[in-house]
Amino acid sequence: MSERWIRMILLILYVVGAVGMLMPSTRTWFVQLSALNLAISFGALILSRKAKPLTFVVFLSIALGWAEVLGADDIFIGVNAVDFSGYPDCRPEYIEAFERMANLATRAGVEGNRLTIHAPLIAMTKAEIIHTGLALGVDYSATVSCYQADTSGAACGKCESCRLRRQGFNQAGVKDPTRYQNNA
Repeated sequence: MSERWIRMILLILYVVGAVGMLMPSTRTWFVQLSALNLAISFGALILSRKAKPLTFVVFLSIALGWAEVLGADDIFIGVNAVDFSGYPDCRPEYIEAFERMANLATRAGVEGNRLTIHAPLIAMTKAEIIHTGLALGVDYSATVSCYQADTSGAACGKCESCRLRRQGFNQAGVKDPTRYQNNA
């Protein structure tokens, strides 16, 4: 498992733990334990795989648990349909289906307090996302899309995520500020 994924799992566990300390109720601790189990299971699943299966299923499931505990009506996720070839859970149909399921599976949904999942980037091209980010002041040199980045955060430059990122910057007419490994 890459160090980046280990850090992501630890961050999930840290945030879940913080939520548990802020709201020490039975439901919160259940969500905390469920998220811990999900993170450990997900980590084991991806140990030997380059593709990260069910990434957004896991993220949305954890977010749904938190939303239920906190009484939130909205979940935001940065999925993009351009990525659907490797990530079927990035498709609009999946996001819509998850929202329907969430409203059937939660107490809030059953009681009429509908949850909405927002995916504002889902239909945008990578170039549109880059232009929008620049307009909002995003420093893309501080971001990385690569799932195989090294410990310094340098992207591999070869995987599909790197290829799509480069293509997006090229189509946007913007210099790609990404640090790539060995000038990849």
